[in-house]
Amino acid sequence: MMKILVIGGGGQLGSRIVRYCKQRSFDVYSTYLSRLPALDSTHVFLFDKTDPESVERLVSKIVPDAVIDTAALHNVDYCETHRAEAWRINVEGTRDVAIACRRFRAKMIFISTDYVFDGNKGNYKEEDPPNPLSHYGVTKLEGEKVVASSSEDHLIARSSVIYSWVPSQQATMSASGKPLNFAGWVVQKLSKGEPIKIVDDQYSSPTLADSLAEVLIKAVEKDLKGPYHIAGKTRLSRFGFTLKLAEHMGFDKDLIVPIKTSELRQIAQRPMDSSLDVSKAEKEIGISLPEIDEALEIFTRQAKG
Repeated sequence: MMKILVIGGGGQLGSRIVRYCKQRSFDVYSTYLSRLPALDSTHVFLFDKTDPESVERLVSKIVPDAVIDTAALHNVDYCETHRAEAWRINVEGTRDVAIACRRFRAKMIFISTDYVFDGNKGNYKEEDPPNPLSHYGVTKLEGEKVVASSSEDHLIARSSVIYSWVPSQQATMSASGKPLNFAGWVVQKLSKGEPIKIVDDQYSSPTLADSLAEVLIKAVEKDLKGPYHIAGKTRLSRFGFTLKLAEHMGFDKDLIVPIKTSELRQIAQRPMDSSLDVSKAEKEIGISLPEIDEALEIFTRQAKG
């Protein structure tokens, strides 16, 4: 039986990974810091990845076959204005987890981001050179580097605009003020009949957390190593994604107003097209990542119970 430790089991991706591992009857352990996992509390630990002693103590206690690190500071603008905090969590904390994995011979799986790219090209492959525009992107790229240098047995999974259905009572803001996920925020607004302004010039590969969780475990089972792009298969603008979401959920699409990125005056610079090519992951894992309509059908079924 495979033993897996999920760091950040209370988050949207971590909770999906835990659920999928339980379905596979894996011996799964998870941690939380601010969000207590919604599933049963068996093998759940309060844990701060920025405390090196706690990291080593937990990994040495469990001795997992694999550690999946989903815990990070994701708020892009917050990272820009809280650089030391972002570095401590996204780089130093990640390094300590990777070192513990090496010491106790666990595979290290690090969740990275499309924001390691500058967005000048789009449809990025794993071999394309990263060039992050924001401090968030810089910290995630440095996280990749410390994982690669600290742990020989590692998998770096870059994803994009991860979303999932989260009941309203669980869709709390993070400590940095970031909604749990973009799609959940859209549903909250449109379900109340509130108009929303969405940029139509930022493109990405929206990724259903459920699908990402399943593919990550399959990649672990195949013992893949190195960087992989694991994301939704459809390249969409934020505006296009929002229209698709409204269509599937039956919301009024007239409430969605297209704007340009320049109108938002965001603190951190965003890549204009950070979409990812997922062909390597599909070929080597032997799966087909979902197109947007298939993914949103799953999301809608979950939302409507």
